[in-house]
This record gives sequence, structure tokens and C-alpha cells, in this order.
Amino acid sequence: MFDDISALNLARAQFAFTVSFHFIFPAFSIGLASYLAVLEALWLRTKNEVYLNLFKYWLKIFALAFAMGVVSGITMSYQFGTNWSVFSDKAGPIIGPLMAYEVMTAFFLEAGFLGVMLFGMNRVGPKLHFVATLAVAVGTFISAFWILSANSWMQTPQGFTMNAAGQFAPADWLAIIFNPSFPYRLVHTVLGAYLTTALVVGAVGAWHLLKDRTNPGARVMFNMAMGLVAVAAPIQIFAGDMHGLNTLEHQPAKVMAMEGHYQSHPDGAPLILFGIPDQKAGEVRAQISIPKASSLILKHDPNAPLAGLDTVPREDWPSVPVVFWSFRIMVGLGMLMLALGAFSVLARVRRGLYDWPLLHRFALVMGPAGFVAVLAGWVTTEVGRQPFTVYGLLRTAHSAAPLDAPAVAASLLAFVVVYFVVFSAGTGYILKLMGHAPHAGEPGLEQGPDHPVRTAGITPAPGIQHASEGDPS
Repeated sequence: MFDDISALNLARAQFAFTVSFHFIFPAFSIGLASYLAVLEALWLRTKNEVYLNLFKYWLKIFALAFAMGVVSGITMSYQFGTNWSVFSDKAGPIIGPLMAYEVMTAFFLEAGFLGVMLFGMNRVGPKLHFVATLAVAVGTFISAFWILSANSWMQTPQGFTMNAAGQFAPADWLAIIFNPSFPYRLVHTVLGAYLTTALVVGAVGAWHLLKDRTNPGARVMFNMAMGLVAVAAPIQIFAGDMHGLNTLEHQPAKVMAMEGHYQSHPDGAPLILFGIPDQKAGEVRAQISIPKASSLILKHDPNAPLAGLDTVPREDWPSVPVVFWSFRIMVGLGMLMLALGAFSVLARVRRGLYDWPLLHRFALVMGPAGFVAVLAGWVTTEVGRQPFTVYGLLRTAHSAAPLDAPAVAASLLAFVVVYFVVFSAGTGYILKLMGHAPHAGEPGLEQGPDHPVRTAGITPAPGIQHASEGDPS
């Protein structure tokens, strides 16, 4: 059954599948943790109960998204030791410590304060509870910091030497952590996470405004979400442009694939808007392009020469059709986010932010756009790095473990079945929670009076006294 599919391609498919499922949850929880911190800060400052109700409303959703992100991330780490053991051996002296730094900083911080954040509002006091919420928000950012540092080093490796065992060994940790592409990737990814959260919050607010324009919780969440989209979308486009220029400098073949430039253009390269990349023929068929616009964007000179994939050995080409279209999906959605932000500003200026159904429907449709955009960006980044795991130094074909195709296929099928069952149920419940409008007296996650409030092994003194009254012995 699997004679025509290599173990390498199955291992790549498995990692792509699991990382795609995983990535959507941190992309949501990073922004949502910060949003919760802002809501609680506003409640502490203004004592407006709407902010507290919104905090409790989104806290339940955050708890589910965070849990699914942790679970889906664990399975990915195991693949480094199974499907990608050769990569783990060769790059382990660098990737291993970076992952350990994430555990010792982000995970420990989140683990220490997450329980207080979820269940401690009525037990530790509002100010200490806000500290816990803030700590979790900071922890999610620190987690992104280390993960993106490791991934960026694989894209633009530096600060290493090769030891006698043929492994990448650290020579300068600051150079490894702050590698050339890391600052750009960190800013671009974190902004993407904030936009993803803002679009979800805005969509939920829009949904409830379409049913009841007077709901105070829906008005506040829509107002805050559209404000963030209006500010963050243009900043994200600028950050993406800077990231692209950095990629052109350090990974030119990736940009060639993104632009669809199979051939070099000595007198200015066109910006290919749409077309059908033909990897075998080395051309983009039926293309619609703007002459010299790509040189203008990438070199700020319409006549600047741009090299094409004809200058790169064919065995080092990434999959141009995948990178070409994933990049356009990301950019297209970014333009729609910019349009949504501009539309919301117009509505705000004309005092129609809560009264324009067309804006609300636009925001509702854009709800999933952030997830699609971050996945498209991730595909552009990772497929554009191929055929290398460590760019220019370690090929993907030389990174996989010596496994048989049926063994990898069996685990891939198991992942597909389990992921769709478990995460479909979790996502369905999140959507159910979002379907209920926020209201006054929104219940939190604290345990009720009929549930145990202490850990096992610690008997409450009132309980002992009550028992002794009914038992003379």
C-alpha cells in the first residue's frame, strides 16, 4: 500500500499535520492571554463590571485553547526522537538547550500561575490574581521567543561550530539566539497572534451585535477588537515587508519561490499577482503581473536586477507552487484585515461602529482569517526552507530516522483519527461557548460550594468538627 510513498515524505506529512494543528492554538492563546490581562487591568482601574464579565467569558475559552495547545505540542516533541532522530542527533546540542530554556522559563512560569489565574480570583484577591494573569501572558510570549529562536536558527544558522561527531555545537549563544532572521520572525509572528485573537474576538462581538446591538459586553469586545485590527494590520504589513527583505538577504531561494521567479530579471522583475507555477518546466504559466513592481518592492528600484531560480541548483529548489500560493493567501488575507480595520475606523468616525450590519458581517466572515493567515505564513516559511532542515547545511533527506514507510504511515493515520476526534470536540465546545452572549454575572471557573475546595489529604477543620458532632466516638 505504501510502496510508492517514501518514509521521508510520510514523516514530513506527519510533522506538517501535527504542527498545523498545534500552531493554531498558540496563535490564539498568545493574543488571548494578553487580552485577558488588559480586561482585568481595565476592571481593576474602572470597576466596570462589563470588563470582569468579559474576562470570565474569555477565560473559559482560553483554558480550553491553552490545554489543546499543550497537548498537541507534546506529540510534536516526540517526533524529534522518532521520525527525526538524525536531525535531533546533529542539531541537538543547539536545539535541545533552546527547548529546555522554554521549559525552564515559559512553562514553569505558566505552570506556576495558570491555576491561580483560572481558579483563584475569589481566593487570592484581585491584585494578586492580576499578577497571575499577567505572568501567564508574559509566559506565552516567552514561549514564543524560544520556539521562534530555535526555528529562526534553522532558517539562518550562525554562532556554531561542527564537532568531531559531526554535530552542530554552540560557539556563541547570543549569536545563536539572536540570529539574523529571529527579530523579524518574532515580531511578525507575535503580531499575527494578536491579529488572530482580535479577529476572533471581533467576530464573536459582531455575531452578538447582529442579534442585540445593545449588549454591553458585545459592544466592548467589538470596540476593542476593531481598534487593535485597525492599528496592528498596517504595522503587520510593514513588519512583513521588513521580514521579506531580511529573507531576500539570507534565503534568496525562498523569495524567488514566493515571487515565482524561475528566471532572472536583469532589468527589473515583474510582480506576479497570479499564475500557475510549473516546477518541471521552470515557469509560471498564465501569469498576471505588474512589470518591474517586484524590483520596486524588494530593491526600491524598478530597474534593479533580481536573480531567479535559474541561478540555484535544481536539487536545492523549494516547492514553488506551494510557497507561491501560500504566500499569496497570507498577503491577500492581510489586505482584507487592513480593509476591515479601515472600515471600522470609518464607522467609528461616523459613530456607526455598533450600528453598521455590513461591518459586523464583514468582521464575522473574517473571524477565521487569522488562523488561515498564520498557517499560510508558516507554510511559506517552512516549505520555502526546503530541501533543508538547517538551511544550506543539513538536508531534510539526511535528517530523517531510518524507519519503514508502513510504520510512519500507521502513526500518521492514528494522529489523523485522534486529532480530528479530540480537537473537533474541543473546538466545537469553544464555538458553543462563543455562541452564548456575555452577560452580567458571567460565571467563572471557580469551583462552586458543592465541590471540594482543598486538595486530597487535607481535611477541612469545619468538616472534622461537623463530623464529631454526629459521632460521639
